[in-house]
Amino acid sequence: MKYIFFLMTPLLLVAASTFITPMEYASQLYKNPRGIGCQSCHGDNGEGKIIANYVHKDKKKSFIGPQINNIAFSEFYRVLNKRKRGMPRYFLTTQEIKALYFYLHKNDKKKKKHVKKN
Repeated sequence: MKYIFFLMTPLLLVAASTFITPMEYASQLYKNPRGIGCQSCHGDNGEGKIIANYVHKDKKKSFIGPQINNIAFSEFYRVLNKRKRGMPRYFLTTQEIKALYFYLHKNDKKKKKHVKKN
């Protein structure tokens, strides 16, 4: 009986690695990479979002999560690997960063097709 488990282990590993699609993985990673989801500050699709409004020295101000669905991968990678203006450092792997970028650009081909038709 213990030999059956030993023989099935590679199958279980393959099954586990294909349990969700790459887009599902990317979506889950975007929504909760390390406790705080990207969408909390950058919006559901990376379009940017006002995080908070406040008053400083009698002037109304806003703390804004910038748009991130319009930047090149090299810039996206760089910003995710250093702390910048309130952006937490998540210590993401290169594979995770690629998945996040993939998620943010999931509709790029659809947008290009739509522009060409008009």
